Amino acid sequence: MTRSIVFDSPFLLGFEHTRSLIERAAKAAAESYPPYNVEDRGDGGLRITLAVAGFTPDQLSVTVEDRQLTVQGKRDGDPAKRDDAFLHRGIAARGFIRSFVLADGMVVEGATLGHGLLHIDLARPEPEKRVTTVPIRTVG
Repeated sequence: MTRSIVFDSPFLLGFEHTRSLIERAAKAAAESYPPYNVEDRGDGGLRITLAVAGFTPDQLSVTVEDRQLTVQGKRDGDPAKRDDAFLHRGIAARGFIRSFVLADGMVVEGATLGHGLLHIDLARPEPEKRVTTVPIRTVG
């Protein structure tokens, strides 16, 4: 991936993390399998729905690391052996990794699998309101 000239400016110091997030988001956008929807549930909540027909809960994993949500599907067995029984295979049978970059404060509430769809619910809880009193010192 080519580096963004904007973030290489000497006037933008300390934005390496932002550049990294943009690069991760661009890489995730280039993925095309499995198809997915993102729904707004209101109150800052989102639902990601992935079409994962044929996968069981044991073949799927949902993880969050460093604000990156990763959904992975692994197929068991040798796919070549299963192909012998099909006259036509139109439903994809390959494994996948699909990633989403989460905003600060987003948390995964849970994941459910039903009717070939994996639903992942996200929320953005209200941040705690903190008031900090700064002591005032006197000098000399």
